[in-house]
Amino acid sequence: MGEAKRRKETGAPPPRKSKSNKPLYIGIGALVLAVVVTGLFFLTAEPEPTSDGLPVAAPTADPFPAQLDQYGVSVGSETAPVVVREFADYQCPACGRFADASKQLKQEFVETGKVRFVYFDLPLQQHQNALPAAMAARCAGDQEAYWGMHDRLFSSQTEWSGSGDPVATFTRYANDLGLEERRFRRCMTTDLHLEDIEQSRRAAMQLRVTSTPTVLVDNIRLTRPGWGQMSAVVERELASKAE
Repeated sequence: MGEAKRRKETGAPPPRKSKSNKPLYIGIGALVLAVVVTGLFFLTAEPEPTSDGLPVAAPTADPFPAQLDQYGVSVGSETAPVVVREFADYQCPACGRFADASKQLKQEFVETGKVRFVYFDLPLQQHQNALPAAMAARCAGDQEAYWGMHDRLFSSQTEWSGSGDPVATFTRYANDLGLEERRFRRCMTTDLHLEDIEQSRRAAMQLRVTSTPTVLVDNIRLTRPGWGQMSAVVERELASKAE
């Protein structure tokens, strides 16, 4: 039926052509993307060491009890002017993301003698393989490969997190690092470093640290653990101690 005839017989107006919402959706999508990109920039941008937004120690805060460092694993000069301490769980995803920042810290500040870094084990009960992972790092440390295993555990976190036999996986990592397999496996199966890990956990409890990663620059607790905030606070503390 022709349009004119249809209108004459039915009296109905011609159907309206619906407008496409596609341009609107495209515009909204572009706006959302812009907001996300802007947000990511401000979250990841490295703040200036003089920024008022950086965390500071409370006016009445005591210095970090340095005697507790014996329960962690340290790297760097004993006379370094600044000490960065991390309380972490090898199975914690946020700790895995922070691992790149701690690695960069060692390269840029620890190796130059400006910072000493101390890693404290705080395996959380909800992570079934966190304790064996902490044990693996300590057992590797018996063969001078603590930090090599530390880095491997974080970089391969998704591989072993849900494993039913983490010791087999960690033994493979030990072999990759060139460690003596029998010695490593014996260390793991006899829980040789269990008390060391428990002492590290008790140190965290003494300081009321319950979440991971908790990162402190001297006695200043970071509010957003990551390279941007951490490096800025380190730079600020180094500058203040050089005055």
